[in-house]
Amino acid sequence: MLLVRYRPKGIAGAPKRFITIGRHGPVTAEQARTRALSILGLVASGHDPAGPERAGKDTLILAEAVELFMQEHVRLKRKPRTAEYYQQLFTAYVTPSFGRQKVDSVTRNQLARLHADMAGRPFQANRMLSAVSSLYGFLGRRSMVAEGFNPARGIELYRELGRERYLTSAELSRLGAALHEAETVGLPRSVRLDGPHVKHLARPENRRTLFDANAVAAIRLLALTGARLREILTLRWEEVDLERGLAFLGDSKTGRKTLVFSSAAIQILKGLPRTGVYVVAGATANAPRADLKKPWEAIKRRAELGDLRLHDLRHTFASIGAGASLGLPIVGKLLGHKQPQTTARYAHLDASPLRRAVDLIGEQLVALTRDAAHAARLLRYPPALSKNATERR
Repeated sequence: MLLVRYRPKGIAGAPKRFITIGRHGPVTAEQARTRALSILGLVASGHDPAGPERAGKDTLILAEAVELFMQEHVRLKRKPRTAEYYQQLFTAYVTPSFGRQKVDSVTRNQLARLHADMAGRPFQANRMLSAVSSLYGFLGRRSMVAEGFNPARGIELYRELGRERYLTSAELSRLGAALHEAETVGLPRSVRLDGPHVKHLARPENRRTLFDANAVAAIRLLALTGARLREILTLRWEEVDLERGLAFLGDSKTGRKTLVFSSAAIQILKGLPRTGVYVVAGATANAPRADLKKPWEAIKRRAELGDLRLHDLRHTFASIGAGASLGLPIVGKLLGHKQPQTTARYAHLDASPLRRAVDLIGEQLVALTRDAAHAARLLRYPPALSKNATERR
């Protein structure tokens, strides 16, 4: 979106004003410059091109504001995947609802109704409000809306329940078997046995799909490092130091990060062919792999892992570290957490100190109970002795 930004001449402290020239593409850069110079010339001569007589005519509609926000803020200052997610939220929910409204006419009640309509998707609904709030913060800083005007403010968010799913020992065993089968003999394909071409089907032992070794290696690395999916798929060979068992990521979700590889992970890395700049080769040599959806679904189905997500491998990595009493600071460092409270979600898994404590208490209780029973037995006279004692009295 092409805009002219100016402050009315001779009015100290006046807010900046904006005039929309047009959309880049239909309006060429030369045409935009000519129009801008004409408008700024009027300002220099004391006129206000967007003055009271044009009040409201040049106020951005929300769809234009979103485009400006994405172009001049989000894509410049946020991570690419964050920008992509913001764009999805605006395109799917916000622009269809309010895109033709002036930015200063969107009300809190309207946003609250949209938020309520998204009750079945609470996480998305809350992220939508966050994106709109950020949009209006940007507009406020640019003086495109009144200072402090933000229709997203004050709307109560949905409660988000964190999902905790960890693999059991049996599930890890099945996952390992499925990974080995996928890269060696392939996983069985499901086929229709009642179709017209059933007689042309391959033999059962040949109805298998062999999976790319890079995809299988990526899943193993996710499990063995606790890394996020994009950290493995975009990992470059130049970032890997096999001698020290480290990878130095220039950028991740939380900024610069060091991945620490176990001996098992190092063996996987050494076994991968260097066919390009990325550790996990994509479709072309110098492009990262986009995702692991198809191989993961097939492997998960073969291992009977139900609704397990790839991200749950990261949770499992953390749960084993916490359960082994390695300490939450160490686990957080391995995961790349910047804030201790992020790792604190795994605190309840550190059962070793609790188990030692409950064992100690249990042993004391058993000992005290045994001693009490022994004392009670000593205090009770045998029946014969009790009778003789009575007779002597």
